[in-house]
Amino acid sequence: QVQLVESGGGLVQAGGSLRLSCTTSGTTFSITPMAWYRQAPGTERELVAVISGGGRPNYGDSVKGRFTISRDNAKETVYLQMSNLKPEDTAVYICNANVRVPGIDGGPLLRNFWGQGTQVTVSS
Repeated sequence: QVQLVESGGGLVQAGGSLRLSCTTSGTTFSITPMAWYRQAPGTERELVAVISGGGRPNYGDSVKGRFTISRDNAKETVYLQMSNLKPEDTAVYICNANVRVPGIDGGPLLRNFWGQGTQVTVSS
């Protein structure tokens, strides 16, 4: 089974840094695109960053220049290094895996799996 477990959230002052980790199991990790989303109460889920299996990153506009997504395929873990945090970054940060699985006809299907989330709170 696929499992994603986030860690590293917490309370930090504005301008500070946190590093989130998402440890996976049950995926073919090296070919699995990974992403971080976030969701604050009363808001829609927002894409923060994505990274391809080959390590190519893309970022949401609100975090460009401040956040860095990376992956360690040997550890089957994806990271989100967050710097210069702002109060508006406060949210539950959720790890996502876009996993290729065999379909009923034997062909590939893509299925999203989600972690439980980790709370990041940035104080003024």
